[in-house]
Amino acid sequence: MDFGVVLQTDPPAWRVVDLARRAESLGFSYGWTFDSHVLWQEPFVVYSQMLSATNRMVVGPMVTNPGTRDWTVTGSLFATLNDMFGNRTVCGIGRGDSALRVIGRPPCNLATLREAMGVIKDLAEGRTATYNGTEQQFPWARASELKVLMAAYGPKALQLCGSETDGFILQLADPAIAEWTIAAVRRAAADAGRDPDSLYICVAAPAYVGPDVAHQREQCRWFGGMVGNHVADLVARYGDQGAGVPQALTDYIAGRQGYDYSGHGKAGHDHTDFVPDEIIDRFCLLGDEQSHLARLRELESLGVDQFAIYLMHDQKDETLNAYGQRIIPAMNG
Repeated sequence: MDFGVVLQTDPPAWRVVDLARRAESLGFSYGWTFDSHVLWQEPFVVYSQMLSATNRMVVGPMVTNPGTRDWTVTGSLFATLNDMFGNRTVCGIGRGDSALRVIGRPPCNLATLREAMGVIKDLAEGRTATYNGTEQQFPWARASELKVLMAAYGPKALQLCGSETDGFILQLADPAIAEWTIAAVRRAAADAGRDPDSLYICVAAPAYVGPDVAHQREQCRWFGGMVGNHVADLVARYGDQGAGVPQALTDYIAGRQGYDYSGHGKAGHDHTDFVPDEIIDRFCLLGDEQSHLARLRELESLGVDQFAIYLMHDQKDETLNAYGQRIIPAMNG
């Protein structure tokens, strides 16, 4: 199993670069960041330094979106970084949540996302893309390679992910939901005549190693609120039991009363009080190292290729060390 770390581009940016460098030295092979340019610093500037400070780490957004940058700009950013650092970027992408809502725009629809993914990947890999009725190409990017992984929860998004992309990002670590979503993505790939096993599956969730689970829950409760934004969109579209969406993914938002993006991804966020302890325990990896290993092995048995840690809590260094020194070697030894 591959391991990644997901960071926020909080200032100082050099702290993000240092965490990426340390993570690579501890066995993490992917470095991800949020992409919400108003809430945090612009990530693509930071990626250049993350790539410069590491030797093998693959770097990219978890996740970008089609709405905050022109698609040709996004394609050029990836292709340029690949030219400089040797095909070490990955594009995690979705409809958009905080990055768009904070600037007063709704998430993009799936048709727009589908078109954007095609344009970004084609341009980033040196192919000709049709954009706004014009033919565009980066002649200097023919050696560039870019995997596009799509974040998804709902049935239609999962179908698009399986039929069109290089892989799937599930932003929670509940095994039952992972099993349902992975099966849906692979089924869509097979229906599209693709090899389902060729899809790269990434599960991303907070991980916190230690004995005080009650404290860990409070540090990670923000994550249930973040996921709740996407679940609320699903419920608005399908109803709370529609289109086969598991109740495990919809029941917990019954007490949700809006969301304050000023606290997005931050421990102690008041607008996440509706998230019950059970959801935190299911969505996140908490407790001692053996508890982490048991969940990771269960996810691996479901076909998960990468587990990426959301490292937004008060024990960043300790959790990185626990994974690098003991958990990753136990998984991959």
